[in-house]
Amino acid sequence: MPPKKNVVEEKVLLGRPGNSLKSGIVGLANVGKSTLFQAITKCHLGNPANFPYATIDPEEARVIVPDERFDWLVEHYKPKSVVPANLTVYDIAGLTKGASTGAGLGNAFLSHIRAVDAIFQVVRCFDDAEIIHVEGDVDPVRDLNIISEELRLKDIEFVEKSLEKLIKETRRGGQSLEMKKLKEEQATVEEVLQMLKDGIDVRRKNWSPKQVEHINPLFLLSAKPVVYLVNLSEKDYIRQKNKNLPKIAQWVKENTQGDPVIPVSVSLEERLGAMTEEEAAKECEAIGTKSALPKIVVTMRKALNLGSFFTTGTDEVRQWTLRNGTKAPQAAGVIHGDFEKTFIQVVVYNYKVLREEGDEASVKAKGKIMTKGKDYVVEDGDIVLVKAGAAKG
Repeated sequence: MPPKKNVVEEKVLLGRPGNSLKSGIVGLANVGKSTLFQAITKCHLGNPANFPYATIDPEEARVIVPDERFDWLVEHYKPKSVVPANLTVYDIAGLTKGASTGAGLGNAFLSHIRAVDAIFQVVRCFDDAEIIHVEGDVDPVRDLNIISEELRLKDIEFVEKSLEKLIKETRRGGQSLEMKKLKEEQATVEEVLQMLKDGIDVRRKNWSPKQVEHINPLFLLSAKPVVYLVNLSEKDYIRQKNKNLPKIAQWVKENTQGDPVIPVSVSLEERLGAMTEEEAAKECEAIGTKSALPKIVVTMRKALNLGSFFTTGTDEVRQWTLRNGTKAPQAAGVIHGDFEKTFIQVVVYNYKVLREEGDEASVKAKGKIMTKGKDYVVEDGDIVLVKAGAAKG
């Protein structure tokens, strides 16, 4: 008998499996959240007029994802229309200590976080006598602890309610397949609850695909990816030094190892946002720094495990967003819902190949254009042409 093949179990991600994922800017009051949000919406990446979207709420912004591959494709094809990828960002009201029990705008605040897929957590490291800190003084480690604890306390509340329902169901007993599934779900939820009570965020553990299926419907706050934005004064940002930076790095290492930490000066971003793109570039050169916003957007996309594929031609160059690991029919569905249902095949080559060869004719001449079926996993940077049947009326 031939040896059995090792089956590699696919890693299933915590969170919604969609491609239109949203990020929320979170933090205590007066740490610079709304000013950062305004800077994002006013900068040259923010709320571009040519996007085919309806009016966006004041609390919601769409930000262009900077990508040199897209820029090169636009330069190469010189199309009539260009549509870059974008990231949706929400401004979420300031959190206060006790939010999990309804203090301040607690319940509304936490329900808004539940609606997003990832969190930008803004931590204040600047001193300003005119901007009062809700906790009295600037202490980023204390602030990090407050927010983490509030999110976990709310998760404990959600999980306890869910567990209560499951226990009622499993008490009925029996050996049915449904009962077996309920007991497995109960075991996962009990493990989640213990983890939260031990002060550990749900995203810190590598859960099995089956466990992820049990956890995702809970929409837990501590399961969401986090990117920490350390708000510095303009002076500290330019020199990349602040007495609190090592303390924050140590806190992240001990509590949420692997989560990205990005220094930013919201006051600088606000100033740059009021300028034209050319003026902002000149100002950055004059003071010896650059805007942190492009890095912030790209890092969040990575945290959400999002990639891109492209459709190209002289009519339009467009960058599409999808979860990494997505198969061709689902990628086709991002372009148009009917394409997923009537998918036949995809003609594909990667941007890197086009860049190396110089043009499509050379890519074709060297046999580097592939035709793939429904099991093909679309790679970040693929240029695709979808072939689909006629949609049934």
